[in-house]
Amino acid sequence: MTLSVAVRKAAAAAVLGAALAGCGGGTGSSPKPANEARPGSPPAPAPASPSAAPSGSPQAGAPAPVPVLPPGPNGLTPVFERAKQHSDKTVALTFDADMTSDQGPRAASGERFDNPQLISSLRALKVPATIFMTGRWAEEYPDQAKAIGNDPNFEIANHSYSHHAFKSPCYGLPALDGAAAKADVDRAFAAFRKAGAVNTVPYFRFPGGCYDDQALRALSPAKVTAVQWDVVSGDAFAKDPDAVAEQVLAGVKPGSVVVMHCTRSAAPVTEQAVRNIVPELRKRGYRFVKVSDLIGK
Repeated sequence: MTLSVAVRKAAAAAVLGAALAGCGGGTGSSPKPANEARPGSPPAPAPASPSAAPSGSPQAGAPAPVPVLPPGPNGLTPVFERAKQHSDKTVALTFDADMTSDQGPRAASGERFDNPQLISSLRALKVPATIFMTGRWAEEYPDQAKAIGNDPNFEIANHSYSHHAFKSPCYGLPALDGAAAKADVDRAFAAFRKAGAVNTVPYFRFPGGCYDDQALRALSPAKVTAVQWDVVSGDAFAKDPDAVAEQVLAGVKPGSVVVMHCTRSAAPVTEQAVRNIVPELRKRGYRFVKVSDLIGK
């Protein structure tokens, strides 16, 4: 008997915690739903007209600046989860390209932290997407990072350099010293530049989705908008693409941000799930956009 969507969501939330701990394994407590306030997290930023800012590390020939949210209370890094304008049936599929600094030997032994077939399917389906990439992933797969970062259908956002936590505890992730937050973000942007990626945007996703006021304060010098999500796909370590698709389809609302993964070893059925999700959402009248198209709406 198929599990109900509600039960599957609860299970997926627990699995996502492990995936967010590095997408190659890890332990930790289950994350709270994305729309539930975390202890110490600031309230959602008040509605404001987004300001335009260049991507974290722009290059010559880079696209026009994208919108960012204004700073939160006391200058804290602003946090975006879902478009405020809920009448427009748009949805952003986002994919975390996770890799930690110590996973090089596993990649050398044949474990795949990339998913080129997923990127190919997104292109074939003409689905724009935002890829939250770690700098370590870009170093491991520079050709893919360059190809993604030069495709106008995609934008590369920052997911830290090596997926260390900005708040502890966070699913067993090693904690990053708050004073090193900006340097870590800068190092990731530098890895994108070195790979030749052009379409980078000043958005950041906390490893594990873990943050508090202290993390937002430490990140503020990087001048990025933190991007969370309101729909957990449940693709981490999933074996049934239909179950992943069902969960996404049940959760998507106008303006939603869906979190998925771009790592074959940790999310092996994501590409198949996307091929089920896209036509169904289009049938329901949804249009796929990048996060930059949702910010400020």
